[in-house]
Amino acid sequence: MTILVTGARGHVGAAVLNELVAAGAQVRASSRTPRADDFPQDVEVVQADLADPATLPQALAGVRKVFLYAHPETAPEFAAAARRAGVEHVVLLSSYTVMAPDAASNPIAARHLAVERALDEAGLTRTFVRPGYFATNSLRWQSIRHDRVLRTAFPEATTAPVHERDIAAVAARALLDDAGNAAYPVLGPGPVTIRDQVAAVAEAIGEPVRVEEVDVETYRTDLLTQLPAPLVEMLLQAGGSVRQLPAEVAVDAVPELLGRPALTFAEWARDHADDFR
Repeated sequence: MTILVTGARGHVGAAVLNELVAAGAQVRASSRTPRADDFPQDVEVVQADLADPATLPQALAGVRKVFLYAHPETAPEFAAAARRAGVEHVVLLSSYTVMAPDAASNPIAARHLAVERALDEAGLTRTFVRPGYFATNSLRWQSIRHDRVLRTAFPEATTAPVHERDIAAVAARALLDDAGNAAYPVLGPGPVTIRDQVAAVAEAIGEPVRVEEVDVETYRTDLLTQLPAPLVEMLLQAGGSVRQLPAEVAVDAVPELLGRPALTFAEWARDHADDFR
């Protein structure tokens, strides 16, 4: 059984690939610009671009299962190509935003819902992995790497960071099991203030890191160098915090599915210490 991992050079895709290889699965890795030396020696490597449906038939040939990044613009074409290739199960990297009360008006949720619908309308067996706020978003804090400081207007704001290894472990479990249609929220262990996240990075690298509070306009200017303007405005309007799901739907799948607690931000910081050194 061959499993195709799309976006295999991304943070989550690479972690999924590693989980599958460790489990002894036969894996094919795809990327828009693949390089064989980016992957373990026994992993087949193919070129595929989700934005270019013409690249999909070759990548899907002989594949039974797929780990899929969301690309709404060509999701129907992917679903049709997967059906023609005889794919039996697609595990989609979706988003927890599709479960939020404002999903209908949330542009991030809209993109992921479009892919979820395309898979369902094609009649494919699918699993939706719906992670919360990626801990890897903190990799944009490169001022920590260069100056040992993080500048923010909202040091007490909170996010609930999710380790990519949790996302990957849930996705790999779905790919390796012969499960039917399912959806798994991956939400992390809970909210952590920005100040405490910086402290966790400082502990991981073994050096002090200063939190410097700046005015909102200075912070806006800095964020606009890293994020699209609509996301910046949403973040500022929320006082720097990332909204959590209502309690009735905010049930993390990791403890029940993997039999362990969700990984903490401190564990993520230790795993990524070299990115801040």
